[in-house]
Amino acid sequence: MGTELFEPIFLSLRIAIIASVIVMVFGTVTGKLMANRTWRGKTILETFLILPLVLPPSVVGFLLLIFFGANSSLGRFIEFMFGAPIIFTWWAGVVAAVVVAFPLMYQVSRAGFETIDRQVEEAARVDGANEWAVFLFITLPLTMKSILTGFILSFTRALGEFGATLMFAGNIPGKTQTISTAIYVAIDSGNMKDAWILVISILIISTSLLGFVQVYRNRTYE
Repeated sequence: MGTELFEPIFLSLRIAIIASVIVMVFGTVTGKLMANRTWRGKTILETFLILPLVLPPSVVGFLLLIFFGANSSLGRFIEFMFGAPIIFTWWAGVVAAVVVAFPLMYQVSRAGFETIDRQVEEAARVDGANEWAVFLFITLPLTMKSILTGFILSFTRALGEFGATLMFAGNIPGKTQTISTAIYVAIDSGNMKDAWILVISILIISTSLLGFVQVYRNRTYE
């Protein structure tokens, strides 16, 4: 078993960590802005935000190719800024992971913000706390359980992403090949030993993280 077998694992972990941190920040902020608010157009925006959750991964990958392609304004801007297109790089894997994982983080964080007792926040404001202090010392700690849960779910979703990553980042060994695409190649070539090693690796990582979330949630409710 060569060290090249572990390259997809390390790359997938790198992509999942970066993507889940990005998703946690933007998903938490968006969840806070959308929670307990009703305004015209909210349903349309919210539908757009969670759309990647129900779209086939191949469709997500196709849309990413269109938006970040060489013929798009965004694609040309990225190539101008960084000297190379983002397509078929491991950063394309990060973008794909962010897109497919964001709806999970958004929904969980928004639900967490909506469960907060508003009287607690109002009490802090009456005592002289400004909005930033209320968010930082009251709202955020009360929502931390949901944020952590969303982060873990987003991480595991990003770790196992396949379809959008395959179309947008490709499957270049040592460069863009993730666990999921490596498993596909191993099975397609009949290399069941490597497939099993990769499958067991992602099962251990995902099960451990989800188990941590369950233990944390159960202890919180006690």
